[in-house]
Amino acid sequence: MELAHSLLLNEEAYNQLGEVQKAEFIFEWLRYLEKLLLATSRNDVREKQKTLVEQLLSLLNNSPGPPTRKLLAKNLAILYSIGDTFSVYEAIDKCNDLIRSKDDSPSYLPTKLAAVVCLGSLYKKLGRILGNTFTDTVGNILKAVKSAESQGRYEIMLSLQNILNGLGAAAAPCHRDVYKAARSCLTDRSMAVRCAAAKCLLELQNEAIFMWSTDLDSVATLCFKSFEGSNYDVRISVSKLLGTILAKAITSKHPGTASRQSIRRVSLEEVLELLGTGFLRGSSGFLRASGDMLKGTSSVSRDVRVGVTQAYVVFVSTLGGAWLEKNFAAFLSHILSLVSQSHPKATQTQIDAICCRRCVSFILRTTIGGLLGEKAQLAVVKDICQAIWKLKKVMDVAASQHMLVCALQELGNLIHNLGTTAAPLLQDSSTGLLDSILSVTLHPSISVRLAAAWCLHCIAVALPSYLTPLLDCCLERLTGHKSSPEAVTGFSFAVAALLGAVKHCPLGIPHGKGKIIMTLAEDLLCSAAQNSRLSAQRTQAGWLLIAALMTLGPAVVSHHLARVLLLWKCVFPASPKDLETEKSRGDSFTWQVTLEGRAGALCAIKSFVSHCGDLLTEEVIQRLLPPLPCAVDLLTQLSSILKMYGSPLKTPSVVYRQRLYELLILLPPETYEGNLCAILKELAADLTAPDIQVSASTFLLPPLCHQDDLLILSPLLQETDHRFIEEQLLLGNGVACGSLEYDPYLIYEKDVEGDSVPKPLPPALSVISSAAKLFGVVCAHVGETQRLPILEQLLDSIKHTKGARQQVVQLHVVSSVSSFLKYVALSKGCLGPEELKRFALTLVTGALESTNPLLRCAAAEAWARLAQVLDDGAFTAGLAQVSFDKLKSARDVVTRTGHSLALGSLHRYLGGISSSQHLNSCIGILYTLAQDSTSPDVQTWALHSLSLIIDSAGPLYYVHVEPTLSLIIMLLLNVPPTHAEVHQSLGRCLNALITTLGPELQGNSTSISTLRASCLLGCAVMQDNPDCLVQAQAISCLQQLHMFAPRHVNLSSLVSCLCEILLDNSVLVNLYSPYLLLRRAVLACLRQLVQREAAEVSEHAVMLAKDSREELTPDADIREVGLEGALLILLDKETDERLCHDIKETLNYMLTSMAVEKLSLWLKLCKDVLAASADCTAITCVDTMQEEEGDKGDDASVLTTRHDEKSHPFTNPRWATRVFAAECVCRIINQCENATSAHFDIALAQEMKKKDSRNDFLVLHLADLIRMAFMAATDHSDQLRLSGLEMLLVVIRRFATVPEPEFPGHVILEQYQANVGAALRPAFTSETPPDVTAKACQVCSAWIASGVVSDLNDLRRVHQLLVSSLTKIQAGKEALSHLYNESASTMEILAVLKAWAEVYIIAVQRHKNHRQPLKTTSCLEDSIRNGSCSSDGLLDLVYADLGTLSRLWLAALQDFALLTLPSEFASQLPAEGGAFYTAETSENAKLQYYNSWALILHATALWLTSTGFVVADPDEGASDLSRPVTPTSMCQGSSSGATIKSPEDVYTDRFHLILGISVEFLCSLRSDATMESITACLHALQALLDVPWPRSKIGSDQDLGIELLNVLHRVILTRESPSIQLASLEVVRQIICAAQEHVKEKRRSAEVDDGAAEKETLPEFGEGKDTGGLVPGKSLVFATLELCVCILVRQLPELNPKLTGSPGVKARKPQMLSEDGSRLVSAALVILSELPAVCSPEGSISILPTILYLTIGVLRETAVKLPGGQLSSTVAASLQALKGILSSPMARAEKSHTAWTDLLRSALTTVLDCWDPEHFSLVDETHEELDEVSLLTAITVFILSTSPEVTTIPCLQKRCIDKFKATLEIKDPMVQIKTYQLLHSIFQYPNPAVSYPYIYSLASCIMEKLQEIDKRKPENTAELQIFQEGIKVLETLVTVAEEHHRSQLVACLLPILISFLLDENALGSATSIMRNLHDFALQNLMQIGPQYSSVFKSLVASSPALKARLEAAIKGNQESVKVKIPTSKYTKSPGKNSSIQLKTSFL
Repeated sequence: MELAHSLLLNEEAYNQLGEVQKAEFIFEWLRYLEKLLLATSRNDVREKQKTLVEQLLSLLNNSPGPPTRKLLAKNLAILYSIGDTFSVYEAIDKCNDLIRSKDDSPSYLPTKLAAVVCLGSLYKKLGRILGNTFTDTVGNILKAVKSAESQGRYEIMLSLQNILNGLGAAAAPCHRDVYKAARSCLTDRSMAVRCAAAKCLLELQNEAIFMWSTDLDSVATLCFKSFEGSNYDVRISVSKLLGTILAKAITSKHPGTASRQSIRRVSLEEVLELLGTGFLRGSSGFLRASGDMLKGTSSVSRDVRVGVTQAYVVFVSTLGGAWLEKNFAAFLSHILSLVSQSHPKATQTQIDAICCRRCVSFILRTTIGGLLGEKAQLAVVKDICQAIWKLKKVMDVAASQHMLVCALQELGNLIHNLGTTAAPLLQDSSTGLLDSILSVTLHPSISVRLAAAWCLHCIAVALPSYLTPLLDCCLERLTGHKSSPEAVTGFSFAVAALLGAVKHCPLGIPHGKGKIIMTLAEDLLCSAAQNSRLSAQRTQAGWLLIAALMTLGPAVVSHHLARVLLLWKCVFPASPKDLETEKSRGDSFTWQVTLEGRAGALCAIKSFVSHCGDLLTEEVIQRLLPPLPCAVDLLTQLSSILKMYGSPLKTPSVVYRQRLYELLILLPPETYEGNLCAILKELAADLTAPDIQVSASTFLLPPLCHQDDLLILSPLLQETDHRFIEEQLLLGNGVACGSLEYDPYLIYEKDVEGDSVPKPLPPALSVISSAAKLFGVVCAHVGETQRLPILEQLLDSIKHTKGARQQVVQLHVVSSVSSFLKYVALSKGCLGPEELKRFALTLVTGALESTNPLLRCAAAEAWARLAQVLDDGAFTAGLAQVSFDKLKSARDVVTRTGHSLALGSLHRYLGGISSSQHLNSCIGILYTLAQDSTSPDVQTWALHSLSLIIDSAGPLYYVHVEPTLSLIIMLLLNVPPTHAEVHQSLGRCLNALITTLGPELQGNSTSISTLRASCLLGCAVMQDNPDCLVQAQAISCLQQLHMFAPRHVNLSSLVSCLCEILLDNSVLVNLYSPYLLLRRAVLACLRQLVQREAAEVSEHAVMLAKDSREELTPDADIREVGLEGALLILLDKETDERLCHDIKETLNYMLTSMAVEKLSLWLKLCKDVLAASADCTAITCVDTMQEEEGDKGDDASVLTTRHDEKSHPFTNPRWATRVFAAECVCRIINQCENATSAHFDIALAQEMKKKDSRNDFLVLHLADLIRMAFMAATDHSDQLRLSGLEMLLVVIRRFATVPEPEFPGHVILEQYQANVGAALRPAFTSETPPDVTAKACQVCSAWIASGVVSDLNDLRRVHQLLVSSLTKIQAGKEALSHLYNESASTMEILAVLKAWAEVYIIAVQRHKNHRQPLKTTSCLEDSIRNGSCSSDGLLDLVYADLGTLSRLWLAALQDFALLTLPSEFASQLPAEGGAFYTAETSENAKLQYYNSWALILHATALWLTSTGFVVADPDEGASDLSRPVTPTSMCQGSSSGATIKSPEDVYTDRFHLILGISVEFLCSLRSDATMESITACLHALQALLDVPWPRSKIGSDQDLGIELLNVLHRVILTRESPSIQLASLEVVRQIICAAQEHVKEKRRSAEVDDGAAEKETLPEFGEGKDTGGLVPGKSLVFATLELCVCILVRQLPELNPKLTGSPGVKARKPQMLSEDGSRLVSAALVILSELPAVCSPEGSISILPTILYLTIGVLRETAVKLPGGQLSSTVAASLQALKGILSSPMARAEKSHTAWTDLLRSALTTVLDCWDPEHFSLVDETHEELDEVSLLTAITVFILSTSPEVTTIPCLQKRCIDKFKATLEIKDPMVQIKTYQLLHSIFQYPNPAVSYPYIYSLASCIMEKLQEIDKRKPENTAELQIFQEGIKVLETLVTVAEEHHRSQLVACLLPILISFLLDENALGSATSIMRNLHDFALQNLMQIGPQYSSVFKSLVASSPALKARLEAAIKGNQESVKVKIPTSKYTKSPGKNSSIQLKTSFL
């Protein structure tokens, strides 16, 4: 392929290739040439032009395939447009000659076609340069049309389109001729030619005025004709043509008088009249009304009607949204008139009427829904309302009914899409919207009543606040109008529809409504018999209400289940005998009513089974079963009843059958085992009934075929934007479309396809599909012997019928047997006897050769399922052989397609069928079929089958990849573009091949490169295909390639291709494009690309936009808004759910990877989307803002709307898009949080922005963020308000602490407090839904807690909102709104309480922090900011309401405690529910409590702590009276005068409540438990244990303590978060403290009691009693140890002897822990050191070894050397703990003294061992690492804190002294300093037995060290410090020594001190270190001299040198004092010096 990449064709390489490769080579060269020509300079091209032209023209004769000829033509045109044009005429002549040639052989055809294509391309590119040659060319081409076959006509039409395009107005002379030719082609046999002709005429109408003026009527008639017998593509193309021409006729500005003929303007009325004619009369024209038309028998064919419908849509969308707004009234009345009675043709039969209504609905839906923004839609709603009022007044029912149905359905859809934005409309009384709908509910026509009910359903879903009022209103009217049949059915439909809406409204309806509805339903059913005129209606209404009630789910239904089951039991006769008597008694009417009632009951039970699965217990099933056998009996009797009473019973009996079948499908087959055979017989009879005429294959078979097969084999089944109307063509002319009146019971079900009206098929059809489905189940469950006769019977019934009937029966039988095989295959059952296999085979083989393609498809599936069920290799091989033989011999299309698909299906279900030889023969046959160019159908099916085989064969297929790929490429290059379905199958094959090759495509070997090149080539061919489904295949192939071999896919060309497709359709994205599947493919691909390379994709898109020469459509200019903006615009217009989902995903991926880099762009996009809608709302809010702000005009202007001069990219986006934009903003803030800190630091951000202006940070956009949140939070749409409040919450949380650099002590958010207040206020109005208020409460508390506002007066605004809501909820659950379910008010109450709790917690914390000395700078800033007033101020604000709050909090906690009880205690719960929930809604309420209990618990604990459990609430008794529902045990009983509890009991209850909730929660942490809840819970426990009373409770109840410890242990094990673990440890510490206090208290009271008694008899208190045994599970200490060990071992695994593998202390390298780890370890050590105090002396002995082991272990493992001799926090903690343990009173208690002494000695030995080299594995390194200071300190702690006998035993003492000696030798100055300090403390120890040995051993060393210093002067501060510390130690020695030794010691000390003195000369030049040393020595001499004057004197006297030095120093000192008095800090008063001087001289 590389050889093809050159400017000229490499003929040498080309000639060496085979045929197929040649075609590939040429195509590759042409592809390359196209890119190359555009990039090459003009001169280079001119040089080679002659040769190139020759090469290109010579290719014409090589019979190029369709893609090649297209590229060839393109290149010729480009070549001439760049190079010289003089030889172009020769080229044109050559092409014309080729076209004129008389050679008609098929082999010459490609050359002729290529010539036609070349002409088109040349004229398109070069246009008028080609002068007058065009008349000859066009004449020549038009002549060729007459004799051309379809491919030729197709290419000629497209070529003419190009010629017209290139020449523009210059082609006028030929316009008429082209028009004539295109007219005949527009009604061509071939559909592709019709499409091409439509494109040609579309081009022609740009210049040919006559088409939309004089010839307008004939063009319209022509288009109508063209629709006849058309396919989808033709309808799309022709409707586009017709719509465009008609739009042009209305809008065109005519060129005035200059033109020869004066043209009359066409009015809108005429145009609509014209379209209406097509819709109503079809293509029979205006004048030539044929005979049957006059007789009134003919009906318009459906395809014409559908085509005209699409033309309406194109017409309106071409004129645009603004036009529609202006002319809507006229348009609406015209569209509705299409189904009025003035055109009886359209609505003469029900079937026709339904189809016409579909079309009308489609026109309204697409134009209004797609073109108008929300404002315009609101106006449209008013227009439709007026239309409904007018129609209601029409007396003639038949005349208006269909118009009303269409209007009501559109009204419903509109309001459904507008959501809560439509609220103002419903409040507007002038429109009277609800009244109009409710009044139509009484309309005589049932379809209108249903439409009105559906419209109410839509309103309720859109505006949940209207659901309950509407329901009440309908129930009231239903009760009041029981005697009017219309009212009974109409309002029962309405109630059912509204009940169906409840599941879409999360806030629900009040629980009591269920009871009202149930009672009413019972009443209707009971009164049905009283009045025969009403019996049928009342019966239907009663059961309909019950069935709809079931959708409310188990919570509601469980209360009414008994009554429903009773009614169900009564509706059927009790025994078969009763049924017989029934039969003999009734008449036709009573049977009608009876069947209606029984069908209704079956439907209600079906609804129950499908919506209340949880209630289907064994017991309920047993009660459901008894009536079933009777229902089946009635089924078997139906035919005889029908014979007796005739046709009136026909429909009711069909409905009854269908209902029973539907119910049986849902029930498990075991429930009706006894009736299986009877049911099976009935099913067989139904499926082969003699009176079924319609073939309903299109709805019966699709569920039985495989999804992938359907797409290829039945293009109509594909999803398109026009599916809604195209469906009617699918069903065939005799079959009605679905419509609600066929099955009113569906009104409460959710529609399968999105949100439109449910569309059930007529009962006669749906009974067949239910029967076929049930047949599969029942047949699989009857005995194998019973299966045979049934199958025989079915086969016979096929044989015995003829003609069309036979096809129908065959269809039914095959579908039911298929469903049987599918069921058996999926449930792994077995088929049964041998004959069964034979029957099934005969049946399926017959169907495989049926003329109905869908039936063949289902048969192929059944064929494979049969093999799958039998699972027998030989049988499967036999099946395949049958197909092989048929395929070899048969020549007809039907057999070949059926059997080729059968082979593919076999492979799909059975994998690569056994042998490779089999695979080879399969592939061989399919290759042959795929090349059968005579029948595109055979090619399509064979290729599709091949793709299935490739998919299922997997690696086995590798051998065949190359030949298959070359086959695919060959076909892609040769199959005519008119056979799009072949190309689609080729695309599937290519896709399957790419998947098979997978990641190997990345390889570099030659074979792989060739394969990859071929794949890319195939994709390129498909991308150029005119059919959009083929393009979609190409894109998904490229997507696969990009996944497996990303480097080899050209990203820029792929992205530009995707963007072009998206943007070509973006103007009218959901109207014109038949491209739904293509758009989906594009987005699926984009989504995958941006996951990997978002930035590149985005850049390529913008580059494409900049490069494209012609202007792109104005409303999605990627240059401005980027790909992101284009996608957002697309999201706003797109209606397909899957597509919207993909767009959102794509945007999310782009946001995640690029939002931080492109911050401004993203924020601008979101802001534009939100502001575009806020234009109408923001104005209203600003007024209130400005009053508040006074002079702060600046802020107010942020919120006023700016009307920019240039147009907005987003025009009035839908609310869903705005919600998405708001969610994006929150995501952007999250993304920034993970990026740099500058996003949340304004000073840093401004600084970095100065450095580089391209830098962009979130904090700089804060004003925009606040503005967006404000706009969203104050919108009409509730969803948007929720998103806006969430955004506000995120902004507050992220920016609360960002300081404002210009005003120190203030934060940046402070300036926006008015905006926050204004955004929150609307959420607290009375009509706001509870979910919005709940969210707003959360924002309020976050705002108050954030500490942004320090001034209390400013806080009051927001605080006031919370106060108002607190007042509102005080009345409890009764006082809140009755619009929603009780759980909604629970949600609101709890949200308010939670918000207050959060504020209270923060207030208490601030109050605490303020009282404590300020520890950290942040506290300092806080306190400056908050001022002293606010720390208590916030608490004061809350304090006012604390009495009320505490009561409500306790009540909420009690509710929560009740709700969390296990289900077995359900019977003990209060019957009326709790304080804030009702018993019936407890399940829903649980969720609300789960979300808020934790903070309420914490707040309650804090409040109880503040009262210290000692003050009774002052207002408790009084306030009870005002509260309707009192929490029972919380206060002192309710006001009913129950026994009043003592305060002690009340406290105990409260204490246990808080403790119980905490323990229950912590001991079974759910996976979804939030960190916030766990932390709050632990903090609550901490607060509780801060106070003595609860501590005494825990201390005195040991089991409780242990329980708590075990729970905390579990929390520590299951939650990794350090903060949670620390909080847990704090609680553990408090529990241990409580236990200590308890033990102390008991000891104290025992001593007081037994004061006189002997000490010995005192009982032992504390754990371990007298024995010292600790029982696991019963011991508090044991539980604590477990927990601490868990913490320590997790941080330091080396502490676990099991892990280290040795019990001894094996020293390893010590390690530093993380900050969190250190904290945890320190906390655990504190707890350990507290433990001995909880034990008795014996108990303490048991635990001491463990505690010592752990403490010393931590010391050893973390004793890391730190700079400056510091101790790490863990070492400090372990030393602290050691000290605590060693000084424990237990060490001295007589019972434990000896044991402790032994253990402590061992511990000391362990510490000493840490040093000994024999303990080191790697002696030197580890020794280096160990910190001597830590260990020496530990030894010192032992020496100083234990009783002397521990450390004075010689061996230990000696080792300790050695350690000190060794350490003194260490060179590190820091170690020396620390050693001196430790010795200092040891020498001072009061007990000589301890201190003396150290003094004896170490004093001399120290003396020597100090004397050394004399010789080596100190050089730095460290050495100076060593000297100072040493001197201090010697001075201590002096004080400790006995009198008679002191003088000797002083005599040693003085010379050392004097040796450091400097004389005056030296002093001047000395370093600061030496000077400090001099000062220190002098100071010490001054102190010691007077104390020991005699020694001093004698020493100075005996040594003149010393004396001289001393004098010189003193003198020098005085000199320096004179110069600058404050030289030295020691010489403060010169007086002192002089006195010493005297003494000195006195000597």
